[in-house]
Amino acid sequence: MAEVQEGGVTVRAVARYVRVSPYKARQVADQIRGKDLEEARYIIRFSPKAAARLVGKVLESAVANAENNNGLRAEDLVVVNCYVDEGPTLKRWRPRALGRATRIRKRTSHITVVLGEREGREESSRRRGGRGRPGRRRKG
Repeated sequence: MAEVQEGGVTVRAVARYVRVSPYKARQVADQIRGKDLEEARYIIRFSPKAAARLVGKVLESAVANAENNNGLRAEDLVVVNCYVDEGPTLKRWRPRALGRATRIRKRTSHITVVLGEREGREESSRRRGGRGRPGRRRKG
């Protein structure tokens, strides 16, 4: 699904009912939010978390949607937004001592990745040779 906004076209992909805790998946989603596509791929590839593989699948699905459905180039894509919503929780029971039982919650997630086109490629390459951040003072 492509949405046209002020900044250009945005494309998204959603994976629903994924069997991972939303807390664990959000840790990976927070790392790639706002990054270029290549940088996001590197972060996911070298992340030790199991949820990174699931978020990576959704990211690649969003890239495929952008290339095939909207004719966008992968080099120009940026992760505009990446968020994880809580899905339904599967409730299971585990036997405990003295005939009691405790509840085990198997949580599910809905993972959404939103991609958009990079803005101002010429400006960002021109600014790279600067002398540091403006307003930064040296101690001397």
